[in-house]
Amino acid sequence: MGLLQFDKLPINTLVGADWETFKAVTAGKTIDKGFRNKYYLTKSVCRLLSLMQPFEDSRYKKLAKQPLEMDPVFILGHWRSGTTFMHNVFSCDKHFGYNTTYQTVFPNLMLFGQSFFKKNMSFLMPDKRPTDNMELKVDLPQEEEFALANMMPYTYYNFWFFPQQMLEYCDKYLLFDTIPEAERQVFKDTFLKLIKISLWNTNGTQFLSKNPPHTGRVKTLVEMFPNAKFVYLKRNPYTVYESTRSFFTNTIQPLRLQNITNEELEKNFIEVYRRLFYKFEDEKHLIPEGNLYEIKFEDFEQDAFALTEDIYKQLNIPNFEASKGDIENYLSKKKGYKKNQYKYDDKTIKIVEDNWGMALKEWDYQL
Repeated sequence: MGLLQFDKLPINTLVGADWETFKAVTAGKTIDKGFRNKYYLTKSVCRLLSLMQPFEDSRYKKLAKQPLEMDPVFILGHWRSGTTFMHNVFSCDKHFGYNTTYQTVFPNLMLFGQSFFKKNMSFLMPDKRPTDNMELKVDLPQEEEFALANMMPYTYYNFWFFPQQMLEYCDKYLLFDTIPEAERQVFKDTFLKLIKISLWNTNGTQFLSKNPPHTGRVKTLVEMFPNAKFVYLKRNPYTVYESTRSFFTNTIQPLRLQNITNEELEKNFIEVYRRLFYKFEDEKHLIPEGNLYEIKFEDFEQDAFALTEDIYKQLNIPNFEASKGDIENYLSKKKGYKKNQYKYDDKTIKIVEDNWGMALKEWDYQL
């Protein structure tokens, strides 16, 4: 059991940022009165930890020269579309490397001091993800956007700290519609660095990505990795709406440095879903034929083993035979897992139909 409650953390995840990133992300931003103590404590610890950055950079020089053996596999989909479950299933395959939970917070303390900081993080963090009771451990696979947010200032997850700019961050750093080319190049370089460190850390030969923000960056990802494989998860929009509302309003509490009402946050994520849906639909044709597998989460959840085998086959991903025993063992342990249950009231139905009707129609979801 972690020592602190998730929503009572006295610092936020920027504590693991390099100093230049911290300064760039927070420069000129309004820190609302109730969050100033958190801001100053996070800033102080970040500044202290950043003193070790030269050691990390020195050790990375050798790793940076090593080419990737294989292009990554990307699991895409809006938040709460089942990407975590699929990520955990695929990560049973030991040929995959991935970003870990520890790495999301301390991506700049991977090659130097990891064992010390990992022990302390493990002691403090909760055992379960507060929003859905998914298991949390420092070495488990995790999405990489929080890690990227601590390695550069150009990520969508800046909205967790400054939610009043959520839609601005959406267009610039989620969809890359308004991002300057110089910043997009920094994203490419930083993401490649994260991948190489992740593969080294988990002894993988192919990077396995689960990162909802990548759903809006298909063009850039294909530019970086022409033979990358993509799995796109769709899920009942009514369920996604209820689950996203719960996830965002809970997760933002220990992270934000600005005030925002739940109503404002809800309005923003409704619009982000719409923009992300159309962005993926607009760019998915850029993925080479045979490298994209689209699937409903409800189908995957019903028979995850058979559909995992089919995804491997259709996308020509290696190593299924060697991994199927570990995959079966993981799935057998999850049979008793109880998911959150959602009831769709009239308000939810109207909001989803008015704003996300395109997804209901395109994916053939009905009440």
